Amino acid sequence: MNSESLFDLAKSRQPADRERLLLAIADLCDSPHASAAMKTPSIQALLSSIFMSLVVEAERDIRHRLSQKLAAADWAPNALINVLALDDIEIARPIIAQSPVLHDLDLVRLLIEATIEHQIEVARRPSISQAVVGAILEQAEPAVLTALAGNHTAELTASDMEELVEASRQIAAMRTPLSQHPKLTGQLAKRLYLWVGLALRQGLAERFRLDVTVLDEALAASVAEAQHAVTAETQLRTSREGEREAMEQRLVDKLHAAGQLRPGYLIRALREGRLGLFAAALAVLGRFEPEQVRATIDSERPELLALACAAVGIDRSVFPDILDMTRALNGGRPGGGAEGARKASVAFAPVSPEVAGAAFRQAARALTMAA
Repeated sequence: MNSESLFDLAKSRQPADRERLLLAIADLCDSPHASAAMKTPSIQALLSSIFMSLVVEAERDIRHRLSQKLAAADWAPNALINVLALDDIEIARPIIAQSPVLHDLDLVRLLIEATIEHQIEVARRPSISQAVVGAILEQAEPAVLTALAGNHTAELTASDMEELVEASRQIAAMRTPLSQHPKLTGQLAKRLYLWVGLALRQGLAERFRLDVTVLDEALAASVAEAQHAVTAETQLRTSREGEREAMEQRLVDKLHAAGQLRPGYLIRALREGRLGLFAAALAVLGRFEPEQVRATIDSERPELLALACAAVGIDRSVFPDILDMTRALNGGRPGGGAEGARKASVAFAPVSPEVAGAAFRQAARALTMAA
């Protein structure tokens, strides 16, 4: 494209012409005739101003084509390259992967400000420096660590490799690339051996000539230790749940004894996200068996919960909110969907709270016996 054509495009305000101008300037700058003068501060400032003013209005496919043109260009303005690197991932990918204009600070900024997809591309970039590696390890995002584990050209120190191998204990996707990494040592291979699958264990044993008998004994001990840890954690969680339930029951009993336990407290408990407190208060208010209330909350029959609420004086207009909050806190239970909610409204028929309570007890008794 000659200079006259470029001048005509520059005068035009049509989006299509401005996009053609954008690509034409990129081609002109990348031509064999372009000299080192392209990198001088004055030319860089001018190019940056021109490109940025055009890119702002450019359509997505034009930005995509521009990123492909500029990915390897060492003359491209830094501001423009950083804008493209933060664009949609398909536009940013070639820039992040190749651009010599992106410096360590630019890459670290992407790790902090951009999406996970952008961060993964940074971790895959050839020959990333120790500074960039350190930022990735500090953030410890699993998908980005996995990408780094597969980057054999990254500047990884011995301690970096040790950190990656340790992270693979929790992040299974890292194990295969790490087992094939050229910087994996025999000592680290022994640690990796303890939490990889059979096929990878065989590969590690052959590559590093590991003593499989000793490692399998260590593996068995590690499995036993892990099972013990899981059991202990389960027991601790169960104990804490029991303590919380006991505390909630004491609170409900105290309020009831003081005459302060009223139907409105049920709504307050749910709004505070305390489903256990709601169940305990409902049981006390309605003089219901606690296990029947819990079974009702976990059932597929929201009409039973409606009967219990009607028995303690909850108004029909309030029940839909109670049902929605209970489901939100309890994984969608009581189930039944919209049809179940419609059936539940029938529970607020013009009967006394005593009749609603008796109906609940009978239905809840059958529910717990069936379970």
